[in-house]
Amino acid sequence: MSDPTPVIDDLREESEELDRLVAGLEPERWALPTPAAGWTVAHQIGHLAWTDHRARTAVTDPDGFRALVEQALAAPHTYVDDGAEEYARAEPAALLARWREGRAELEKALREAPDGARFPWFGPPMSAASVATARLMETWAHAQDVADTLGVTRAPTGRLRHIAWLGVRTRDFAHGVHGLTPPAGPFRVELTAPDGGEVWAYGPEDAPQRVTGPALDFCLLVTRRAHRADLDLTGDGPDADRWLDIAQAFAGPPGGGREPKGDGAR
Repeated sequence: MSDPTPVIDDLREESEELDRLVAGLEPERWALPTPAAGWTVAHQIGHLAWTDHRARTAVTDPDGFRALVEQALAAPHTYVDDGAEEYARAEPAALLARWREGRAELEKALREAPDGARFPWFGPPMSAASVATARLMETWAHAQDVADTLGVTRAPTGRLRHIAWLGVRTRDFAHGVHGLTPPAGPFRVELTAPDGGEVWAYGPEDAPQRVTGPALDFCLLVTRRAHRADLDLTGDGPDADRWLDIAQAFAGPPGGGREPKGDGAR
């Protein structure tokens, strides 16, 4: 049974890093447009606060969460955007306070969750560790949107390990989202950790289909925060190569993704 404590700790650190990025912003800068079409900095933080609330409801009130699922089914194409818009209407100080309070409540709920418990979600049920991993992935991805908007370069950390693992685990899901049949065999994925001194490896060593490159680039790819053409990732084998064109670690449709900058390493 997976101990959720390490990923919950990392989720807190990832959230605090983004908090430091936005806490000192002048109110008008919360209205800056981000790379997500139609979303400002306020929408990015609003979305995280909104999703944290739903995750906490799933952990603490499964019956109440079912009502949220019904709302999502009633408006499948606008549910997420509507939630971000609702929260983004608040004044920046109030929105920041709401996000801080909500993520603290979610953290408490995850730490107090019974061993082995699984919680409902908009997809398959998840363990406490899986909930925390998904929230860390989203927090990091939306922080990238904010950082890009503000012209800030973030230093990658070992917390990317959780996102890389999720990106590997969602290989078949990514194919399904695109209406494709997942490959039958496993892949070997070898990613160079941010410190350059370790390789994060997944899958059998003798797998004929392989993906290699920096962990940061892989995480940018599977969160669709960068175009493949701008990343130093290699897919050896036709199935692995195709996966790099469609990979995504988050639920829902893939969206348009980022346009290539034209100076990538592919």
